Amino acid sequence: MTDGNGMINICSFGAVGDGRTDNTAAIQKALDAAAETQATVYVPEGVYLTSRLRFGPHVGMMGNPTWSYESPGGPILRLNDEKASCLIDLTGAIGATLNGLCLEGADLGADVHGVLIDNPEYRTTDMPLLERCRISHFTGDGVRFRRIWAFRIRSCMMIENAGNGIWIRGWDGYLIDNCLTANGQAGYGAYEENVAFTLTGNRIEWNKAGGIVSHGGSHYNITGNYIDRSGGPGIWFRPRGEVACTIISAVGNVIYRSGKPEWCPDDEYASAQARFEGVHGLVFTGNSMNACKDDHGNGQFSPRYGIAYGALRNSVIKDNVMHCGAIKELMMDLGGHGDGVIVKDNVGSVFVPGQTPIADLNAAWADPAWERPDGREHR
Repeated sequence: MTDGNGMINICSFGAVGDGRTDNTAAIQKALDAAAETQATVYVPEGVYLTSRLRFGPHVGMMGNPTWSYESPGGPILRLNDEKASCLIDLTGAIGATLNGLCLEGADLGADVHGVLIDNPEYRTTDMPLLERCRISHFTGDGVRFRRIWAFRIRSCMMIENAGNGIWIRGWDGYLIDNCLTANGQAGYGAYEENVAFTLTGNRIEWNKAGGIVSHGGSHYNITGNYIDRSGGPGIWFRPRGEVACTIISAVGNVIYRSGKPEWCPDDEYASAQARFEGVHGLVFTGNSMNACKDDHGNGQFSPRYGIAYGALRNSVIKDNVMHCGAIKELMMDLGGHGDGVIVKDNVGSVFVPGQTPIADLNAAWADPAWERPDGREHR
């Protein structure tokens, strides 16, 4: 039942995008048919209610993405089962692709994920591709890849999920040109083994537990990201038990008003633009940081610290700029370092509320008269 483009249309199997019909069986039949020939399933514009959908290897699903920052658009798959573990299950679906879809969790259930890979063990390369998708309002993580080996996430938005925007346990990932916004945990969170990741050109903003958070991570290339109003540090690397972080390069990022006070855990140094503990082989250079309040000049200024660092070895923190970068200390040395640590030429100034001229901040964001085009405020 392929169309002229060689794709399988879910409507050919009885799917109806009216926002009322349960389409689980119809869409699953389309996916099963695609698995027989490694084909792509096409989802037309509409709202398709569904429970968990399981993909086979080398199966694609795509639609025409017309979503925006504020709202879904085009083909929308909306969860209608609060007992489901996820909406899209890619476990075992080697080489699967999602392109141009809106996935909505509808805030149903508890710990329900948007896209899930839950491998019981590491095996061959998984290599899924998520591209131009909007993943929102799941009670778990927007994307949760457990024991993943190789993946790509490009030009997607993970917004307003209760967990992390992206949760990773595994190896070899590329995250490029994504927007990780207003999630209940970190924008990007990796708390178990996590090795060999490239994060480039992402906008990571308003995530309650931090921007980029890694426990015991290794071999990271973090370049050219914009990290705004995190609840913890904008970039945070720390050990995982006895496992140190190793070979971390973070260059050319903009980190803005991290450590939002009411979102920080009960941890003095969580209110920092960047925090590095137990890292061996760190390069943190060429980054620019700035303190501020919420939009419209609301809330409290943060963070307390610019860069908090401790227990480093063979590491360089150099040539970073913190123009009005923190409200207490620009550099907080937590001690305990090993050999080969260079910390120098990190310039800037402490921001003193009521004394530092507002012109030294980003006036458009700090000015109470400034309004977003849609009239809404950030969380």
